[in-house]
Amino acid sequence: MAEVVWAEPALSDLDAIADYIALENPVAAADLVARILDHVGQLADHPDSGSYPPEFGRSRYRQIVEPPCRVFYRYDGHKVFVLHVMRTERLLRKSRLATRAEQAAG
Repeated sequence: MAEVVWAEPALSDLDAIADYIALENPVAAADLVARILDHVGQLADHPDSGSYPPEFGRSRYRQIVEPPCRVFYRYDGHKVFVLHVMRTERLLRKSRLATRAEQAAG
């Protein structure tokens, strides 16, 4: 079983997305957060279950999709580092993910 570690920026991402949705629908925001936390929690037992982000091809980064969000993570063989949460319609900035991976490992 892998330990799941949330990087602080990823938690901030999720919080910002939930806050925005909550402006119109607080119940939907709470439901989304619960679904994402549940989906990420499954990575403890199945850390390699995520797909490779198409922007990277086959790399050390993986993603899980919980609409309307993408959750990016890296698995080092022992821990799952959740690095970034973003809306699916946004473009991924590769440099942001690499920077967060360095911070999480540090």
